[in-house]
Amino acid sequence: MKLRWSHCVLYVRDLGAMIDFYRDVLGFQVSDRGPVDPARPDGIQVAFLSQVGSDHHQIAFAPLRGEGPSTTLDHIAFRVDALGEVKTLARRLAEDGRASEISPVSHGNAWSVYFRDPEGNRLEVFTDSPFHVRQPQLHPLDLSMSDDEIRRATEERFGSEPGFMPMEEFSAAHHRRHHD
Repeated sequence: MKLRWSHCVLYVRDLGAMIDFYRDVLGFQVSDRGPVDPARPDGIQVAFLSQVGSDHHQIAFAPLRGEGPSTTLDHIAFRVDALGEVKTLARRLAEDGRASEISPVSHGNAWSVYFRDPEGNRLEVFTDSPFHVRQPQLHPLDLSMSDDEIRRATEERFGSEPGFMPMEEFSAAHHRRHHD
């Protein structure tokens, strides 16, 4: 299994100011933004930003709540090539016993396993799904299902949502926006 750096999620105090800085100074574009809980559209918002059409996001901002953690880092994410690698890692983590809070999830656009390392740092290992799904989305994922079953379940769960499309279509539109 080869892990490739993917993205990070930062806790922020002023979401608008951070978006403005990363957009205006560093050249990022907002690729998605929305409520953590779709039933509460006026609730906590997460913003996803990217500079490249092939990545839905390279950085994301989540609001800091209360005094917040001692760090502004929510998690470190690594991409792998296939769903089978996510499944293998989830099994390895469970068998090894040193990781905690092992949580397989579907974001619709990716299938992930989140976990905490022995010192409590949160990590995500994921593979992209073939779909674009508006973010944020977070639903439990049953890794005992076959790859085809997971793909069908993802399409059934997210297929009727606004913005759902094959990832190739999203990437082409995202690329045009950044190069026009």
